Amino acid sequence: MTGSETDPNAAGLAQLSPESLSELRMQLEQLRAETRALEQDNKSLRLLVEKVIANRQQSHSELVVLLTTLVSKLPINDVGILVSRLVEHNNSVNHFLAALVRGNLETTAIEPAMLKNLEQVKQDLATAVGPLVQELIDLDVPLESRMLEAVAADPECFFSPGMARAWRCFVKGQLPRERIVRVFGEQAIPLFNDMTTDPKRNARPKPEEIVLGFKSDFETQLPKCELSPEARENLLKLFQQAQLSKGSSDRAKAQKAAFQKLSFIIELLHYYQHQHTEPADVIFAQRLPVLIEQLAASGSQEQLDENLLRSAEQLLNFILNHDHRLMVINNIGKSGGIGRTLKCVLRLRLDKVPDLEQIVPEFVKHLIPVAPQKPPAPETVAALLHLLPADAERVMLKSIMATDRIRKEDAEALGKAVANTLGLKGILDELKSPVLPPEVERQIAWGKIHDLVLRRANPTAIADAIRDRIHAKYDAEEMKSCWVELTEADPISLIRVFSHLPYLPNGKTDPVARPLMETCVTRLTHEKYSATYLKVLNSLKSMHKAKPDSPTLVNFIALVKWIDAAAAQKICAGIGMPFH
Repeated sequence: MTGSETDPNAAGLAQLSPESLSELRMQLEQLRAETRALEQDNKSLRLLVEKVIANRQQSHSELVVLLTTLVSKLPINDVGILVSRLVEHNNSVNHFLAALVRGNLETTAIEPAMLKNLEQVKQDLATAVGPLVQELIDLDVPLESRMLEAVAADPECFFSPGMARAWRCFVKGQLPRERIVRVFGEQAIPLFNDMTTDPKRNARPKPEEIVLGFKSDFETQLPKCELSPEARENLLKLFQQAQLSKGSSDRAKAQKAAFQKLSFIIELLHYYQHQHTEPADVIFAQRLPVLIEQLAASGSQEQLDENLLRSAEQLLNFILNHDHRLMVINNIGKSGGIGRTLKCVLRLRLDKVPDLEQIVPEFVKHLIPVAPQKPPAPETVAALLHLLPADAERVMLKSIMATDRIRKEDAEALGKAVANTLGLKGILDELKSPVLPPEVERQIAWGKIHDLVLRRANPTAIADAIRDRIHAKYDAEEMKSCWVELTEADPISLIRVFSHLPYLPNGKTDPVARPLMETCVTRLTHEKYSATYLKVLNSLKSMHKAKPDSPTLVNFIALVKWIDAAAAQKICAGIGMPFH
C-alpha cells in the first residue's frame, strides 16, 4: 500500500468533530452491552430448554416403564410385540430430544406416522364426499341440488340447521315448509299437512322449523290449486320423488344407502377435524353404529347381504383407531334381531378377534333359541356362516354341535346339516369330537355351571359340576372361575355349595377340594370381596339366630376352620357365636 492510500473509514472518522466521536463511542459501548445481555439471555434460555427436555425425557421413560408393566399382564402372545413397540417408541423419542438439544433436528422427523395417516384419512374422506353427493343427485332424491352441491364444496355445512332439517325430512318422506313457500308460494300450503304444529305440545313453532307432509288426496287437489302449470308440474315431480324415496324399491334402497354412506363419511371427517373438542364416545358409540346398522341390516330383510357387508367394512376401514372400530361394531344390534347378527358377523370378519371365546358363544346363543322355540333351519345358519372366514366357520360349527341350548342329538344333526350345506363334508369327523380353543371350552363349561346357579339347582348338583370341572382342568383360571360363579349365587346357595364341595357321592373326601376351598376362603375374607363377605355373614347370622346348632352353619364353620382357623375365628366373631 502506498503512502497516498488511506482507509476511507479512518478518513471519515478524522473529519468528525470531538462531540460526534464521543457520541459514536457511547453508542458502540451500548451495542456491546446489549450484545452481552442477549448472549446471557440465550445461555439462560438454552439451560431452561435443556432442563425441560431432560424432565420430558425422564417422565417419558417412566411412562414407558409403567406401560410395559401393564402390558406384561396381557396374554403372552401379545406381550413381545407390544413391548418391542414401546421400546422402539422410547428410542425414537430419546433420539428426537437429543437432536433437539444439539440443534440439528430435521423437520421431517417432527411429524409422527400417526399424524401422516390421519392427514391421509382426512384427505380420503374429503375426496369421498363428492362422488356420494353426485350419486344422490343421479338417484333423483327429493332434495335441492344446490344444497347437495354446497355439501360437496363444504362438508361442514352438512350440520347447519337448515340442512339438518332437510336430511330429517328426506328420511321421513317429508318436506320443510320454508322450501315449499320459497319455491311454490303460500298458495301451495293447503296441499300439505302440518306435521309440526300441535295445540298442546308445540302450539307456536318457528316458521322455519315447520315440516310438511303431502295430503292423501294430493293428486286430486293439485289441479284445483292456484298454481301456474309449470309450478304444478314441478310440485307433482317433487311428490313422485318423495313417494319413491319412502318406498321399498331398489332405487329407494340405493338412495338410503348413499345417504347413510355420506352421513358416515361426513360425521367421521368432522370428528377428525375437531377431535380435540368432539367426544369420541358420542361419535363411535352412538352416531356411527346406527348408520352402519341401517346400511347393512335394514329392518325389511331377514338375511345379511354380502355387498352391503363389504360397504359397511369399507366405511369402518376409514376409522384409524382399532379400538374405535370395535366400539362402533360392539354398539350395533342393541335391540337384537338382524342387528345382533350383523354385530357378530362383523366381529368375526375382522383380521384379529382377541375375544373369540366370548363372541362365538354369544353368536351361537343368538342363533339358537331355547325351547320351546324351534332351532333355525340349516340353510339359514349356513347362509350366515358362509359370510365368515374359513377358520371362523369351523369354530362356529364346533360350537353349534357342542351347544347345550338344544338336545345333543339335535345339535349334532344341525351341525352336520350345516356342514353339508356349506360343502364341508371333510370336517365331519373332526366335528364329532370337537376340539375348541381352551378359552371357548372354559366359557362353555362354566356357562353350564352358571345356568345351574341361576336356576337355583340343588347345591349337591352344583358342587358335583364344579368338582368335575376342576378334575378335568386344574389351574388358577379354573379356581378363579369357580369363585366368580359362587359370588353370583345368593349367599345361602354359596354356603351350601361350599359345604358340599369336599364330599364325593361315595362319602369320601375329594383330594382336590382342599386347594379349591382354600382359594374360596382366602377370597371371601379379602377386603376386595367385602360386599360378598357381608352378605354371607348376614346369612350366617340369620341361621345362628334362628337355630344356633343348624347343621349347615356348623358344617360351614367346621370346613372353614379346617382350611383356615384365623378365617373361621373372624367369621365366628362376626356372627357372635363362640369359637371352639
